[in-house]
Amino acid sequence: MADLSDKSSASGSGWWSQLAPYQRLVFAVATLAWLFDCLDQQLFNLARSPAMKALLGDQQTINLFGSFPIAAGQLATSIFVIGWATGGMIFGSLGDRFGRARMLSATVLLYSVATGLSALSTSFHDFALYRFITGLGVGGVFGLAVALVADTVPGNVRPRALGVLQSFSAVGNCGAGLIGLAIALTALGDKPNYWKWLFVIGALPAFLVATIQLRMREPDAWRESRDRAAAQGKRSGSYLDLFGHGTWRKHALLGMVLSCAGVIGLWGIGVFSSDLVGDIVGHNFAQAGKSLEEINKGKQLWAALNLLAFNAGAFGGMLVFTRVAVAMGRKKAFAIFFVGALLVTVFVFQMIGKINGRWDIVWMAPLMGFFQLSVFAGFSIYLPELFPTRLRATGVSFCYNVGRYFAALGPFTLGALAAKFGTQAQDLAVKNAPADVTPSALAALKSLAKIDAFRDAASWMCLIFVIGIFVLPFLPETKDKPLPED
Repeated sequence: MADLSDKSSASGSGWWSQLAPYQRLVFAVATLAWLFDCLDQQLFNLARSPAMKALLGDQQTINLFGSFPIAAGQLATSIFVIGWATGGMIFGSLGDRFGRARMLSATVLLYSVATGLSALSTSFHDFALYRFITGLGVGGVFGLAVALVADTVPGNVRPRALGVLQSFSAVGNCGAGLIGLAIALTALGDKPNYWKWLFVIGALPAFLVATIQLRMREPDAWRESRDRAAAQGKRSGSYLDLFGHGTWRKHALLGMVLSCAGVIGLWGIGVFSSDLVGDIVGHNFAQAGKSLEEINKGKQLWAALNLLAFNAGAFGGMLVFTRVAVAMGRKKAFAIFFVGALLVTVFVFQMIGKINGRWDIVWMAPLMGFFQLSVFAGFSIYLPELFPTRLRATGVSFCYNVGRYFAALGPFTLGALAAKFGTQAQDLAVKNAPADVTPSALAALKSLAKIDAFRDAASWMCLIFVIGIFVLPFLPETKDKPLPED
């Protein structure tokens, strides 16, 4: 049983030795499933701009509902995130009903196949469909993987195991950065359809499914909980039961608000740091008289480097968060790192590129990743501690994924703010420009105005991290407490 507290938690170097061979297998498979899930997410972020260019040409705007224009890349991101949220809600409930391992197999297979199909897209519409289906699979993995590990490993090492599981998401993200870097540095990066190869690579995790199906069994804790719930007339994986119980309803709603702060912060702000880096690099290269081909190559290269640097910091941040959560408690850890995320993200978006040019990425991106992604280790540790076994995957998936419906509005909000600020800034730049300004100099002024507008829009959106701090007093502290049952 994995319902022990973490009061006697193993030291950071010894928790692995306390796992039985099969528990290590479960941890490894769940971690790989989540690692490849995150690899897929970041490959999409790298492929998004070139895919929109290839599918839509220079006109990269979609008229939503026939009259509401929105940037195609932002719309594709929102569709992917909506699929992610929907998949999380569906597969979390199915995992509690029919088994974590079985549903984990289904989600990995689904996102792998749909990612591969994305490479075959011929229009925005089929691309968006494949991204939505990919999102369904991607969304299901987190809640299932976390619940599977939480129900399998001993309780005294559970927090560290779950924190390390989440930290490996950064390894998947770095893997995507290395793939993007390799493409940017080879002849493949010169081809207009290089983005297709990113999706082909993202389909490879399907091979992991065979391992899951052949070697995995459902946790004893889940089997016992299923049988006990059936004997008592309770339902596993039921949203009616989740919200019909006062305690679980409170935990679900407050946990969802807590998760929203981190999820929106990442998908509404953090992932678009690559866009800002691309604009900065493009502007610098244009000012240096580089060719269009050199500019595009430079944007590929530095976007990949930004992704690598961001997630290198994230890996360390999640490991540090885990140690702080074990030593000081979950709520104190969240408070510390949400404050850090707010302050550091504003600083980075305002200052990156202004001190040492594009080389600011080397130290600013890791700093932002350290704080922004650290709280995700908290979600993997804390959310399973809020729900009983029969509702664990359901509750975790609800908290972690409902926020993505709101996060889907993040790209819209950021895009709208950036457009509003950008129009005002560009008009002001034109108004204040000398009468004899050359067309190239005016274009440079507009480019800088657009970059500064994006900085301001992202900085205002950082207020979302305040919500994560605000909700903490209303949530329980679960340090040194066993997993709940009903």
